[in-house]
Amino acid sequence: MASQQQLGSYAFLVGAAIAIIVGLLVAGGQQSLLGEAAQYVPLVLVVLGAIVGFLNIKDKKVNDFLIAAIALLALAGAIGGNAQAGGLEVIPIVGIYLAGIIQALVIFVAPAALIVALKAIKGMASEQVNTL
Repeated sequence: MASQQQLGSYAFLVGAAIAIIVGLLVAGGQQSLLGEAAQYVPLVLVVLGAIVGFLNIKDKKVNDFLIAAIALLALAGAIGGNAQAGGLEVIPIVGIYLAGIIQALVIFVAPAALIVALKAIKGMASEQVNTL
């Protein structure tokens, strides 16, 4: 049986791969290749992200993970998918694909970031209670 760390690692690899593939397909207008599964892809990414948040991110890596997640979420917010506002779509050939990948990665990383942030807050709160 796989350990929790292995399960978390597999969840990360599968989630990242799905996010990249789906991002490329959606950006390229090929989401029809996903068929009926297209409606479940965001749910799968959220569940895999939650698994990563629960199992993969240990105390020593919390700050690194949260900084990386904030950077990704800020990037997604900054590009916003609006070419007139300077979105990635203005980059010839690859811009639309980069935007699609980033949007799918945000769906995957956001639940993990939420869980890790809540675990960090809980840890800080329990430290405060223990010092009283």
